[in-house]
Amino acid sequence: MQLGVNIPNFGPGTDPGILREWARLAEDLGLGALMVSDHVAITPDVAERYPEPFYEPFTTLSWLAGLATTVRLGTTVLILPYRHPLLVARMAANLHQLSGGRFVLGAGVGWARQEFEALGVPFTARGRLTDECLGVLREARDAGRQEGEIPLWIGGHSEAALRRAVRFGDAWHPLRLSLPHMREVLRQHELPGFAPRIALRVTSAPVDTSDRPAGVGTIEQIHDDLDQLRLLGADTVVLDPYHGDPDETRRPEAAWQAITTVATHWSTRS
Repeated sequence: MQLGVNIPNFGPGTDPGILREWARLAEDLGLGALMVSDHVAITPDVAERYPEPFYEPFTTLSWLAGLATTVRLGTTVLILPYRHPLLVARMAANLHQLSGGRFVLGAGVGWARQEFEALGVPFTARGRLTDECLGVLREARDAGRQEGEIPLWIGGHSEAALRRAVRFGDAWHPLRLSLPHMREVLRQHELPGFAPRIALRVTSAPVDTSDRPAGVGTIEQIHDDLDQLRLLGADTVVLDPYHGDPDETRRPEAAWQAITTVATHWSTRS
């Protein structure tokens, strides 16, 4: 099982130099994936948690591909209704080719109603639009119009998202859930694969709440979470060190230390 990292491609502390440092760290640690998030119009509902500057994912990953030459590059998650399906297919295929087959497309339906309105996309149609885009992507892949296969990770944990993962995806990509929640979903559904994104928050004392998100707790708890996820069949686990406060991006050293500690300990145990 590989570890990846979801890096903040947004916020007041993020700039090209910080993104470059994230890429260097991911390569130095031998991580399996370097992933970024997606927003287009930074409306008030988005800006509260993910403020400007917000680096567009395809642009950012194309640039990072020249800096980090071995790690996989991906989106967690690309909001499919924001772009025309043929544009998504073209950009994904080009990035996959230009990076030497290293692109992973994590996809989701989105949640920011004001952003949908700003882009002129019906919020209530986001599920249908997502399915249409995934259909185009799978059709292009099945027809051999892509240079190599781009893995499709389907985000979300609603029943609709799970049906989408079964129909279109190569892996279910839940975001920041507890271990019991993920275990129960996997028990009830036959999913094509499993590549979760979990929180990363290292604490000095154990976290004993029943709804503790995977990845939150002491180093021992986090590594037990990783062991359990491996037993559940996870191929890749993406660690997310951002906790919702934009000022965190001004102090990336804490996130760098956390990912270094967890990845280093994991490499000695694996």
